[in-house]
Amino acid sequence: MLHNQLGRCEDQRSENTNVLYLKLLSYLTLPVNFSRRLWQYGQTVLGVIFRHPVPGTSIIPILPDGRIVLIRRSDNGRWALPGGIIDWGEDIPTAVRRELMEETGLELVKLRRLVGVYSAPDRDPRLHSICIVVEADVAGIMKAEDTLEVTEIQAFPLDSLPPGELSHDHKQQLQDYMLGLTTLA
Repeated sequence: MLHNQLGRCEDQRSENTNVLYLKLLSYLTLPVNFSRRLWQYGQTVLGVIFRHPVPGTSIIPILPDGRIVLIRRSDNGRWALPGGIIDWGEDIPTAVRRELMEETGLELVKLRRLVGVYSAPDRDPRLHSICIVVEADVAGIMKAEDTLEVTEIQAFPLDSLPPGELSHDHKQQLQDYMLGLTTLA
């Protein structure tokens, strides 16, 4: 009888320990779920407040030797064109100059041409944005100023762009560029 009571006590203690572990695990996943949920609420609030797409730019930076500079994004690990959101009170050439410096350390020498305007609501997985893509002559030393967004910078010959999927709709933007198109999409 005593043996049965001790066995039940040990089973109860084991069950209590398992419940404790499960509660602890649920508390540890709370910050991750909270962050995800907070971002979802943030996107919704931004959509309600603005109800307009966010304007941004992508730059096709061309070095003097003809290579194209791409960045590797820290959020998804994919290669991408440098660029970003146009700040309040900023014109497109100023945004191009700023984003180019922040993400590559390169200086804008000359804007060559408009490659296209891309506005599909799903082109950016984070929010609805309109992207103005320009080709630009650049110079300087490649060094990311914004290491939170960029993990790597590399220059590629046109015929040796990195394999695999590019971020956002940048593959389409580069294809349009290489075909000499000016695209409204």
